Amino acid sequence: MSINTRPVTAGDARTLPTNKTHIVVGLLIFAALTALTARFSFRLPFTPVPITLQVLAVLLAGLVLGARGGAASQLTYLGMIAVGLPFTASGLAGPAAFFSPTAGYLLAFVPAAFVVGALARPGRWTALAAFAGIAVIYVGGASWLAVWLGGDWTKAWTLGVTPFIAADLAKAVLAVAAAGVVRRVLGGGAR
Repeated sequence: MSINTRPVTAGDARTLPTNKTHIVVGLLIFAALTALTARFSFRLPFTPVPITLQVLAVLLAGLVLGARGGAASQLTYLGMIAVGLPFTASGLAGPAAFFSPTAGYLLAFVPAAFVVGALARPGRWTALAAFAGIAVIYVGGASWLAVWLGGDWTKAWTLGVTPFIAADLAKAVLAVAAAGVVRRVLGGGAR
């Protein structure tokens, strides 16, 4: 699949597709990838938050599609859940998914992908952009988890962030390493 491109705009680090069909295909690919990576989950016995590969998909969405495209792909993913598709790690769908202990992480995927896409710059800021995306996910996820835990921010951080830092940093490194290859596979060329 070849994607036509237009010049980079402020805040985007790469060329973006201009053909509307290709834009939609890119959004759907990353929404589907986020749904698929939810299936690769591992539950820790002491926390309601599972380890998944979704962070990898969110970071890649921002790195490959840019700020707006990455965010739109994650909005598409959330829309699929909202209409009743069981695409969360827990299998929840519809409104129940957005009131679960992990809803804050799901909702944070949108701004995280945007931040990653907005900060990424060829060869300079890509890793920093990925780390910033993880921080956005942690803030959103831990904030909602704290609500679930009766306002206990320390417990929310202990259960919803600390156990995941090493794995998520590894996912960030993998996303940065894979982003150029994924762009080429999708036809967007190298940065």
